[in-house]
Amino acid sequence: MRVVAPAIPRSADVPAGPILRVERLSVRFGTQDVLQDISIDLDPGETLVVLGESGCGKTVLLKSMIGLIRPTSGDVQFEGRSLASLSERALAHLRTRYGFVFQGAALFDSLSIFDNVAFPLREHTHIPTAEVRSIVESLVDEVGLPRSVLPKKPVQLSGGMRKRAGLARALALDPQLVLYDEPTTGLDPIMSAVINELILRVRGRPNVTSVVVTHDMNTARKVADRVIMLYPLFRLRVGEPQVVFDGTAEELDRCQDPRIRQFVEGRAGARLMELREEQARAEAASGGGASDDHEPDDPEAGE
Repeated sequence: MRVVAPAIPRSADVPAGPILRVERLSVRFGTQDVLQDISIDLDPGETLVVLGESGCGKTVLLKSMIGLIRPTSGDVQFEGRSLASLSERALAHLRTRYGFVFQGAALFDSLSIFDNVAFPLREHTHIPTAEVRSIVESLVDEVGLPRSVLPKKPVQLSGGMRKRAGLARALALDPQLVLYDEPTTGLDPIMSAVINELILRVRGRPNVTSVVVTHDMNTARKVADRVIMLYPLFRLRVGEPQVVFDGTAEELDRCQDPRIRQFVEGRAGARLMELREEQARAEAASGGGASDDHEPDDPEAGE
């Protein structure tokens, strides 16, 4: 039997409806717009996959969903409560209901795997030491890691093992909402398939809702109840919404929008031509000198 931490109390009088609502969300860094007028309702138990090319704002959206990035305009609500209305203390408490799986695992290098997975339990609960050990052992079992990794440091593990340790830590407080940032990036096809299977297992937990940000169509097809696709703002037609697709993975595969077909099939030819045209326009606008003003100043800012 899997041992879990005592559930973090839910707020009283939770309204029926979406567990998470993103309402006309826009995010700007300085003069750079990254997200514009995004609206999403996420139902309890649903697994949403967010697709899109690099720089379109996927990770910014994910961080906005948990209040790590404050919107320029619009709102994010969890169980009917606006994150913008919460104090930092209340927001920190609310985040104990979330599990976040970082792109690079984000384990503490100086701590053992045991201490990394146990960290949320020690920070947010008063569970006895012996019970913490039982929960940690149960979690590493669940993600397919041998218990022999527990005394090791992250640097001693492979990339796939670190990702699984990061997932174990994200599940430590038995969260209602689990968010994954590029969970298969940097992994070989076999380990990517393992991570996808683990996401499916987590989806099978009672009352768990998931958001998965990825470039990986295999992940989308495997785990998604619903898929949305974001498109970079600077490449949209005038007045076009940034969410260019919202539906199932099967509907995505049948969609005939050339931009979506290009992404789904991984075709580079047309995109290379677009890049050349964009560069030519940028150079003309700057008087002939090379310019990347149409791209984010920080390539990671809009991931």
